[in-house]
Amino acid sequence: MLRPIHRKVSLFLIALAVFYLYLSYQLQSFGTGPIGADTMPKVLGWLLILLSLLLFFTKDQETEEDKEKRRIPKQDVIKIGGVLLLTLGYIIFLEQAGFILVSFLFIYLCSNFLGYKKHLKNMLVAVLFPVILYSIFTMMLGINLPAGIIPL
Repeated sequence: MLRPIHRKVSLFLIALAVFYLYLSYQLQSFGTGPIGADTMPKVLGWLLILLSLLLFFTKDQETEEDKEKRRIPKQDVIKIGGVLLLTLGYIIFLEQAGFILVSFLFIYLCSNFLGYKKHLKNMLVAVLFPVILYSIFTMMLGINLPAGIIPL
């Protein structure tokens, strides 16, 4: 019954959706109308369950060639793991170090890790993108992003 890989993935996604829905039902609804801050997470959670059920009941039409295409080379697994570690570091240090510094480090290190070797362009993008984004969010939209250790 669980032999095809899409059924295993479907069950994992259903479990993830149930956990996500549990957390989304813990959110408070701010507002008196039918649509609050908790509406979209709930809709997305139920949609994930629906799509996962559809995936579970699709027919298995995978050939040996398709199974070979699914195999991920070891070098790509290392790259995926490295990007995941960089993303985890971004999440952990965002509040303490601030949006601009952590975003700069993430963009520069991630693109360097993935093989982009034009260091000057990489540095320019890694500096300008977070600064412009921070300016747009704080000055134009009035949304506070973590300033961190850089005094702004």
